[in-house]
Amino acid sequence: MNTKAEIQISGANVNLIVRPLMPDNMANMKTDIKEKSAITYFEAPKIGSLIASVDDYLMNAKVAQDMVELVMNLTQKS
Repeated sequence: MNTKAEIQISGANVNLIVRPLMPDNMANMKTDIKEKSAITYFEAPKIGSLIASVDDYLMNAKVAQDMVELVMNLTQKS
């Protein structure tokens, strides 16, 4: 039995946050991007593996979001 989870990220800059993460998607992950939202689906045979995958993804998404905000702030000040 596989355990499943999904994470939805939404906002005006969702493409800038999610697209850089997609090359690191493993075989048990799939990301669907819409206009202002993205859903990443996870599947793993063990809950511990699922938690590790989700945790890694969320940490990377946080870094990507921080970088997008930094660049947007610098661009607005220029």
